[in-house]
Amino acid sequence: MCRHLAFLGEPLAIRELLLDPPRSLERQSWNPLTQASGTVNADGFGVGWYAPDDPVPARYRRAGPVWGDLGFADLARVTRTGALLAAVRGATLPGADGEAAAAPFTADRWLFSHNGVVPGWPGGLDPVAATLSATELLALEARTDSALIWALVLHRLRAGEAPGPALAGVVREVAEAVPGARLNLLLTDGVTMAATAWGDSLSYLTGPGRTVVASEPYDDDPRWTAVPDRTVLTVSRADVVLSPLEEPSP
Repeated sequence: MCRHLAFLGEPLAIRELLLDPPRSLERQSWNPLTQASGTVNADGFGVGWYAPDDPVPARYRRAGPVWGDLGFADLARVTRTGALLAAVRGATLPGADGEAAAAPFTADRWLFSHNGVVPGWPGGLDPVAATLSATELLALEARTDSALIWALVLHRLRAGEAPGPALAGVVREVAEAVPGARLNLLLTDGVTMAATAWGDSLSYLTGPGRTVVASEPYDDDPRWTAVPDRTVLTVSRADVVLSPLEEPSP
């Protein structure tokens, strides 16, 4: 399991989002309130962010827990951004992929994270993986369910699908192959965001100068709104839209 967060808004220091709030993502890595499985996310973390006038995000990832990385605290103090995606990771299975398995995954202008699990990995996704080319499979950043799900999403994005439909299509595809999968996905290109709630918690906050989408609220602001399960959420700098995400056909 994991916790993740994405932000669009007026530029601010990364630490104001990830380290300073009373229920920050750093705190959620060892004391989550709404995590469906497990209690500690110490198997890696990462943050991707966008600099002004550069559509390609920067990224910082590590294989260990966020609370043990003093260098990240310094980076987060001095780096400002108007858009980011960050995640802390709790590995479902042991593996040797290290920081390559930590979100956010990235390609082109996109940042992506998966909060959840695909039971029976990797066998249950054989028919889904077969829809990708050998080149796409060989380009996977890690040997994890999240990395494969990202490849499926990226395939749809590069085929011209919009972010919300791309996430929704992959959720239906994976849920049909593995009905017990938990598939909270989060995606941004620095201008828009899209997310799904499918089996785990998700909330969003809108206010002057910012929109935040997160696995759980990082403070007690009453404007936080819980996203219903089986929902796809899309965000621009001016709008938040929630749409039902239907179960796959039997």
